[in-house]
Amino acid sequence: MLKTKFKRIAAVFTLICIAAFCLCGCKQDEKTLTKIALSEVTHSVFYAPQYAALELGFFEEEGLEIELSTGQGADAVASAVLSGQIDIGFAGPEAAIYVYNEGRDNYLKVFAQMTQRDGSFLISREKNDDFKWTDLKGAHVLPGRKGGVPYMAFEYVLKQNGLDTEKDVLLDNSVQFAMMTGAFVAGTGDYVTAFEPTASMLESEGKGYVVAAVGDEAGEIPYTAYFASKKYVEENSDTIQAFTNAVAKGEKWCREHTAAEIAETIAPLFPDTELSLLTSSIQSYIDIDAWCDTPVMKEASFERLQDVITSAGELEKRAPFSDVVDNSFAEKASK
Repeated sequence: MLKTKFKRIAAVFTLICIAAFCLCGCKQDEKTLTKIALSEVTHSVFYAPQYAALELGFFEEEGLEIELSTGQGADAVASAVLSGQIDIGFAGPEAAIYVYNEGRDNYLKVFAQMTQRDGSFLISREKNDDFKWTDLKGAHVLPGRKGGVPYMAFEYVLKQNGLDTEKDVLLDNSVQFAMMTGAFVAGTGDYVTAFEPTASMLESEGKGYVVAAVGDEAGEIPYTAYFASKKYVEENSDTIQAFTNAVAKGEKWCREHTAAEIAETIAPLFPDTELSLLTSSIQSYIDIDAWCDTPVMKEASFERLQDVITSAGELEKRAPFSDVVDNSFAEKASK
């Protein structure tokens, strides 16, 4: 009897141990992720490293769950961050410059960079294999919204090539950004600027011809970056570091893989775009070296961005790099 009773006690003890082990294992597997509300300026293939990081689980590896939304404009993204509706904004860092110059105490801090060149391409109505920027003299161009970086970078390129943007070229900003391609196809303008995959799509359909990349001519500028309010960065430094680590992983992964591999990885986020078109679009951005090697922002490129904005007459005073940009997280993530 004693032997049987001992066996029963041993069996019960074993079951308790197994149950405890299973519960412990479940708790380890069910790691609580920190939710981050991220607003991107627009949804574009231009931001492939971000989407690779999302699809490959790099944010989850860093303990983060990303709630992605589209802000439709850098000003809208900046406003959402400042109001606390969004944790992190992803847009042109000019938004942070403008906010800083307003004299706010809780201004925007840029902590990681994604793209280092303008991502738009110049589309011509006529095929031109020997295009020169001076060919735009007397042309009617749809370049985007006046005051936006795509418009300002394009204007900067024209001036760098000796063209008077007031007299030599008709820069038509009467058409909304989202409507420019449709207006061009319908017959408005001699040229239009477009991001990928729109540029490749127009060319594949014979409705336009890519003659130049604005980013090639404008040079290296911090075109798109991540920012948060100064207060959020100070109070959530571990979260900002984890986020930057994931971005760095995405940038590194894209540097080490082909356009086809990147396209296959981010395809779920672009369900309406054919894989072949997605691949050619990504290759276009690889060809112009659009993506940063690391999330670290260079002071020289930040100053060139301010040159571009100043040249467009949109910047009254320059913002100090050391105040607007905090590279400490990007530098740590890049090691």
